[in-house]
Amino acid sequence: MKGKQVLLTGGTGGLGLGVTPMVLAQGAAGVTIPYVKAREAERFKGILSPADLSRIRFVESDLVNEASVERLVNGMDRVDVLIHLVGGFSMGKTHEYSYEQWQKDFELNLSTTFLVCKHSLRRMLEHGYGRIVTVGSRGAVQPSGQLAAYCASKAGVVALTQAIADETKETRITANVVLPSIIDTPSNRAAMGSENAARWVKPESLAQVISFLASEAAQDMRGAVIPVYGSI
Repeated sequence: MKGKQVLLTGGTGGLGLGVTPMVLAQGAAGVTIPYVKAREAERFKGILSPADLSRIRFVESDLVNEASVERLVNGMDRVDVLIHLVGGFSMGKTHEYSYEQWQKDFELNLSTTFLVCKHSLRRMLEHGYGRIVTVGSRGAVQPSGQLAAYCASKAGVVALTQAIADETKETRITANVVLPSIIDTPSNRAAMGSENAARWVKPESLAQVISFLASEAAQDMRGAVIPVYGSI
């Protein structure tokens, strides 16, 4: 990714703290990271050097608001790479699950993916190059009970990414999606305990897969759905 301009959503989250250093180590010229709360940028203290931090541009943005996403993308000199990490899950039995929560799950997982892909793709088409990497879930292809909304919305992420890959197959733009199982983040340890954490996917490990898909070396990979399951 030497010299590339990267839009990295969710860069301050548990997975992002593994992906961001990897992207910088791969030579990205600049990394734009949207945030909701300004203090999120402080999470990189002690993780990144001042030189690496100087290559990051933090921008306040609401990724479920199209006007906000459009401003975010248009504010970049160009968009060579989009790595979209934003997402989340909640649990509940289908017959007890509220429609409001269902809509929130789709908004967070699928609508944000659509909006950042739409506007990043528009910029990529302008200069004829791009790498799009999204994050689905093992649940997208192996759904589990009490995770219907999460699994369905992540399946949508897979379908959207593959549709973009098909639309761009005659260009130098690629789109691929990774399917992690449980990622070893502080929030997941807090929610599920750490007894089985050694079997979970490490953020740094997933970051290597994502960074490859975001690189020039992955020029012949389009619409790939990559399982990254750890040992679960």
